[in-house]
Amino acid sequence: MMNITPTVKQLLIINIIFFIGTQVVGPYAESLFALFYPENDHFKYWQPLTHMFMHGNIMHIFFNMFALFSFGSALEHFWGAKKFLFFYISCGLGAALMQLGVNYLEMQHLLEPVRYLGLSDNTLHQILNVTFSDGNAYRGDMFFNEIKPILEGAGKTNLSDAGFKSLFDAAMLNQTPMVGASGAIYGLLVAFAFMFPNAELMMFFIPIPIKAKYFVPGLLALDLFLGTSGRSLFGDGPGGVAHFAHIGGAIIGFLMMWYWKKNQFHSNRWN
Repeated sequence: MMNITPTVKQLLIINIIFFIGTQVVGPYAESLFALFYPENDHFKYWQPLTHMFMHGNIMHIFFNMFALFSFGSALEHFWGAKKFLFFYISCGLGAALMQLGVNYLEMQHLLEPVRYLGLSDNTLHQILNVTFSDGNAYRGDMFFNEIKPILEGAGKTNLSDAGFKSLFDAAMLNQTPMVGASGAIYGLLVAFAFMFPNAELMMFFIPIPIKAKYFVPGLLALDLFLGTSGRSLFGDGPGGVAHFAHIGGAIIGFLMMWYWKKNQFHSNRWN
């Protein structure tokens, strides 16, 4: 097995520090470093970068860090530290932008049933940022109690059941942050398949060796299916996994690998 490379080791340490720090500090760390939808009051401009060092639970960070060690060390060995880090961060940022773009389209779709209300931007912003979680789940009764005075203050008292569900789902989307290095990891997977297409890989739950050139496209196809169908292989419901962030990281990884291969962009030009 290949030894861990310096940049991969540093990334592992940073991720572990962030994870332990989050457990100690609690929700405050998430509000600062997880990636929120731009309409959320907690959104900060640095979150597209910092979200990739945040993880939701021990299994989340374990699988991501195991993949970072397994694929990242091989790539850094051939590329060198600077090129590897540039690639990794670029894929993570691409993942964030893809997920934010998909969330924007979903938000517009969710809000369509309440267009008839003619809510101002300020009123809608207040509604999307009300507190309606008891710490374990988003609650419809809490949401109704919070938005009722806002709607009454804006002179909007004719909210339909469909409109209520629309605002509830939109507020839930607005307040659900994205965390994890998965987008960057998917970029590494694509790069690994480019460089070592015949290397045999296995999933934990499918103990059959599959060549990387088949494994990675198959994994991406699964993510695309789960993302478009609203299903989830892991996590609690469709919101448990940011499938389009995976796709975004993979797309950036593919484009960069295609460009570098086309232009003979070897590691000695980076070091």
